[in-house]
Amino acid sequence: MQAAMVAKGLLTWIPGVERAFFNRAAARGTDSASYCYGVWLKHLTLLWASGMGSVPRTVVELGPGASIGTGLAALLSGAERYIGIDAVAHARPQTNATVFRELVELFLTRAPRPRAGFPSIEEYLDSRGFPGMILTEPHLDAALYSPRLDQIESAVSNLGTAQADERIRYQTWDSGEPVANASVDLVFSHVVLNHVDDLDSLYATCGACVRPGGWMSHQIDFNCLNTAAEWNGHHAYGELAWKLIAGKRPYFVSREPFATHLALLERHGFDVVQLIRGKKAGGIDRRRLAPRWRDISDEDLATQSGFIVCRRR
Repeated sequence: MQAAMVAKGLLTWIPGVERAFFNRAAARGTDSASYCYGVWLKHLTLLWASGMGSVPRTVVELGPGASIGTGLAALLSGAERYIGIDAVAHARPQTNATVFRELVELFLTRAPRPRAGFPSIEEYLDSRGFPGMILTEPHLDAALYSPRLDQIESAVSNLGTAQADERIRYQTWDSGEPVANASVDLVFSHVVLNHVDDLDSLYATCGACVRPGGWMSHQIDFNCLNTAAEWNGHHAYGELAWKLIAGKRPYFVSREPFATHLALLERHGFDVVQLIRGKKAGGIDRRRLAPRWRDISDEDLATQSGFIVCRRR
């Protein structure tokens, strides 16, 4: 397994091959309105359960992917401004337009969340499988008012053009304007931070742009993502082997455990309000851990997925 992974990593140094490797499975699912709807309802519901008392006005999403659908779901829930930031641009105008129209229908019909998934939010949903206690009828009547929908649709159509509306921004870390300090009510991501190499810089940026009292929510995958035979087998690779496996990809798999995220959140001014772990049996045991990971806690070694809600001090 290691030899094959190293060979793939070395191939990414060949001009033209690098993009093929990371684009093949990039942003999977995020071009689906149903998927984006479910992701946003999950984050909104768990944030609300953690004490967030209103729909955030300015929302930043890290790693939107193939569409800005999750951000559009936030706008359709009543948010006023959305900024999506990707490592590499994936979203396409036609995909955004299609996803928007489908999302409008899902909200107008108060469609139930598409699937349960991890973590469960069932206890917070009404008999329709919808967060009616948050998105009340009067609230949605205002959020889905026809002229407002027309304004959002126009902003979607003009995204990336000279007529771009400040209501919606989509950019990469290397393009577009920086997010203003203390201007954001919510930063969220969904299965994205497990692809971030420099977590310290990312959390520092979040600490600067989230206003005091503002929120963050992140679902993080701790799987090896097919880099090893066992689900957590990426912790068996030594540093040189892992560097060769990663190759020249613009982003790859982060091996940092939950403890790293918690330490960095503390360092950059966030208090953890809710932490939910999804654990999995099996995987590698401690005897096979590479030297760098031999002090990992038993809890982190067994954590396959996590959801964290935190608040800016």
